[in-house]
Amino acid sequence: MSAASESGEAQGRSKRADALRNQQTLLAAAASVFVTSGVDAPIREIAACAGVGMGTIHRHFPTRADLVVAVYRHQVEACAEAGPSLLADANSPFAALCQWVDLFVDFLVTKHGLAKALQSDSSGFDTLHAYFLDRLVPVCAQLLDAAVNAGDTRPGTHAYELMRGIGNLCTGRDSDPRYDPRRLVALLLGGLQRPQPS
Repeated sequence: MSAASESGEAQGRSKRADALRNQQTLLAAAASVFVTSGVDAPIREIAACAGVGMGTIHRHFPTRADLVVAVYRHQVEACAEAGPSLLADANSPFAALCQWVDLFVDFLVTKHGLAKALQSDSSGFDTLHAYFLDRLVPVCAQLLDAAVNAGDTRPGTHAYELMRGIGNLCTGRDSDPRYDPRRLVALLLGGLQRPQPS
């Protein structure tokens, strides 16, 4: 292989890596905006947060539904990858579970908006929901099991029911600014805690 072709391949890899980094930055910015402003937030707000032009967003994601689905997948992966990291770094398994649930609540804001964005494609939404369960239920189960084994929480709660309960508490946040689901989620998590001997 000639030096020129090797240089061309290296440049191609570098461009692909740059494009991937840019896309990840864009998705993180969109997720942040969706959490604070909802999935109907103006594209210019997302572009400003990401530090890119609106054309860059439209080039990567031609429709709002494309962007929302990509953010949804991005957040699922971020939540899935965060579980083991939090478990390794937190002061206790219960603290790791609480931090993970906080990320999960942020994700649910996007998930609720996704249903509206995909109204005309219920099969697409069903596929994404199955993907969400496949990736996140095992992570939540790992965190719960670790907290139970450490004596931090009571046994008997299943990951799916905890996630569904949190999801139900988060419903309605967009339509009522007086409602703060995080306070009720904190109460739910507090109820899981095993009382410490005095």
